[in-house]
Amino acid sequence: MAKSSGKVTPLMRQYAEMKAEHPDAILLYRVGDFYETFGEDAERAAGVLGITLTSRNNGGSDVPLAGFPYHSLEVYLPKLVRAGFRVALCEQLEKPSKERKVVRRGITELITPGIAQGDNLLEQKRNNFLAAVAPDPSGDRFGLAFVDVSTGEFLVAQGDRAYLDKLLQGMQPSEVVLPKGFRKSWEQLYGDEYYAYPLEDWIFEPAYAHGKVVEQFRVASLRGFGMEAEPLLQTAAGAVLHYLTQAKQAQLSHLATIRRLSPEQHVWLDRFTVRNLELVEPSSSGGRALVDELDATQTPMGARLLRRWLLLPLTDLAQIERRHHIVATLASDVAAADRLQQLLKSVGDLERLVGKVATQRATPRELWQLLRALRQVPEIVSLPTESTALREVLTQLDPCSELAVRIGGELSPDAPALISKGDLIADGVDGQLDAWRSDVINAQGLLDELRQREVVATGITSLKVGFNNVFGYYFEVTNRYKGQDLVPEGWHRKQTLSNAERYVSDELKVLEERILGAGDKIQEREEEIFARLLDYAKGYVVRLQHSAHLLAQLDVLWGFAHLAKRRSWVQPKLNLGFALELRAARHPVIEAGLKPGNAYVPNDISLDPEGRQILMITGPNMSGKSAILRQTALAVLMAQIGCFVAADSADIGLVDKVFTRVGASDNLSGGESTFMVEMNETASIMNNVGPRSLVLLDEIGRGTSTFDGVSIAWSIAEYLHALTEARPKTLFATHYHELNALASRLPGVHNMHVSTQELGDRVIFLRKLTDGGSRHSFGIHVARMAGMPTSIIVRAGEVLAQLERQRMEQGIGEEAHESAETGMPGMVQVQAERITRPMQLSIFEAGDPKAAKLRSALEDLDLDNLTPIAAMTEIFAWRKMLSAKG
Repeated sequence: MAKSSGKVTPLMRQYAEMKAEHPDAILLYRVGDFYETFGEDAERAAGVLGITLTSRNNGGSDVPLAGFPYHSLEVYLPKLVRAGFRVALCEQLEKPSKERKVVRRGITELITPGIAQGDNLLEQKRNNFLAAVAPDPSGDRFGLAFVDVSTGEFLVAQGDRAYLDKLLQGMQPSEVVLPKGFRKSWEQLYGDEYYAYPLEDWIFEPAYAHGKVVEQFRVASLRGFGMEAEPLLQTAAGAVLHYLTQAKQAQLSHLATIRRLSPEQHVWLDRFTVRNLELVEPSSSGGRALVDELDATQTPMGARLLRRWLLLPLTDLAQIERRHHIVATLASDVAAADRLQQLLKSVGDLERLVGKVATQRATPRELWQLLRALRQVPEIVSLPTESTALREVLTQLDPCSELAVRIGGELSPDAPALISKGDLIADGVDGQLDAWRSDVINAQGLLDELRQREVVATGITSLKVGFNNVFGYYFEVTNRYKGQDLVPEGWHRKQTLSNAERYVSDELKVLEERILGAGDKIQEREEEIFARLLDYAKGYVVRLQHSAHLLAQLDVLWGFAHLAKRRSWVQPKLNLGFALELRAARHPVIEAGLKPGNAYVPNDISLDPEGRQILMITGPNMSGKSAILRQTALAVLMAQIGCFVAADSADIGLVDKVFTRVGASDNLSGGESTFMVEMNETASIMNNVGPRSLVLLDEIGRGTSTFDGVSIAWSIAEYLHALTEARPKTLFATHYHELNALASRLPGVHNMHVSTQELGDRVIFLRKLTDGGSRHSFGIHVARMAGMPTSIIVRAGEVLAQLERQRMEQGIGEEAHESAETGMPGMVQVQAERITRPMQLSIFEAGDPKAAKLRSALEDLDLDNLTPIAAMTEIFAWRKMLSAKG
């Protein structure tokens, strides 16, 4: 703010006081009908909002000023928040009066990316999470809390860095609060990937945080939430509650409970897997993610729940089967499903409506929408069904009948969007309100009655009643009655015109006050009644939240049933075994995107740790290997969120972890090459696999030289096969045909390839998975298909033939060492280095004692002093040794 000459106006002095409360926020300062910003705030706001930057006099000097009309707040506020600014709203807390030079003002709300609640600030189909991260002193473990103020969801979790990554990737918080002392470490971990705001370190002290959580939930201990002995959970939860209080979020009754997330409850999906499988975000512009194909929901709250289910698939078999049963019921009962769809459409976003009721932000129209939603509940409850699982959900729905009756009785069916518009309370609710309304409606009649009485009393037959803004209602007497002494003494002259005189009387002023005052009184009384109604509704928040969550579940499951019928998806059979059997499986997203007339080529997948633990899949580039890998994982994940799957049949042993290494990209800003990124992701898989893991490896080793790549891929396959306790189910797609040899050495490895058909110099990709390995990658054919110039294609063929001859002559002779920098298990590194030696000296087979003796003899030869006769003698001895039995 520009410096003044020492004089500061009262208005700017008050502004400075308000600004000091939140110096890092843009302060929108209400002045009459405008929100104004000053100083640096004005310069920032003008740039972001595209409004005029001007100035205001401040005791002799000018200060930058930019503002906009108060009724345009919903237009400009989202722009500021989306630009990454924190915004403090400073409102006038009283009406202006002549007695006060400056009206009383106060900051009523702090809006930040994580606390935004307005519809124009939120995405309908995504939660708007505010997160708190609480590291332990070692920095190796973290407590996390996620709060969506718009819905009342409150989640906590704790774990290591990998779990922190997973939850941040899945929840995608709009804002993260963390201790100031941890800020540098956070920036090293995530840079500017998330909007982060540091808080004082003392806020993350366990004792303080524990007190905030206990105060919020009004409990003596946190045992009921499973947090009593978990200081990291308490610290994160307490910090996020502190931040909400600091941001003037006083109405938090809808944060009524905490749900704890535990790793064992959900399938482990690291950030790489979420990205590689395109679960919630497509990898390319214009693409579609799995969530887009699975979203047939009828409500925004259903869409949000679907997204969370997809990122947190279940591992509890009973819960999964309960969802499958409901989906099967809805898929088979067309009438019930169609009726449920129509009812859900009328429910709308009940979850966020309840959030607005809890924070006392609901408008009259939104409260009427709440009533409309509640009126659907009894009909949903009465849906006919023989399904025990579905009936169990339906009977838990609470229609909140008393609340519905009161809203319906007090609120006008034509309730406006804004309270100030009036006519929001129904007739007959309040006698005094009805009387005032009658005065307004019958105002003209009352004036006519008074005029008629005065005409009779005075004999002034042309008497008129008029109104202006200067002195209100008046009697008008034309000049024809001058000198007749007909105007009563009690009338007071207010204005003289060329042809008339205007008067007021005490009775007319009383009637004026009655008529004009009725409008203000109506608004005040309607606001009082509505506030009481909103406060009454607040007492139902917990019950409403429970019903909203159940309705969101029904919405998602209805969508699954709808898609199952429309796309011919099948109900999967899950069990506690370890095998995976898919028949005629398809990729749901790719299949949905095919043009009419193009059928998706389905494929079978059979995996069993006891016999077919690793499928080594070879085939040309672009033949569909990656799609086969992805569709297998998507089938498992869809099954474990309760959805049917794109296949003819699916028998799935419960999976608790899905890992993928699909595709590669440089991390140049972090100083990592494509190969280093690949090795980091692969190392994470090798170090975390378990017996129920599903592992997808696509083209491991392609980021380095061929020899390094083969040796690393080979050793990784051996490592996974050798895990006696884990034995994860693995799909291994590769263009290294040398890996086919593993099937003859390792019983758990099975070769498959994506078949092709060669027609002259053309290759047709059949996209069908077939037993046996492939010997060609057809890279040059793919280049031809891409439109590469003919001269390049011809030359590539010549070079390929030459390289293949050299390869046959030289063998594989490079060592793999870069993977050692990524934390790859030592066994993998040792195997990768060991593979190169037998391939360089293929005549010396490992474990052959004769070969070892022969090698030793060769190394001991003194070639500089060796005579021809001596050489012949040595060769004769070697031949004798090799021909000897045993």
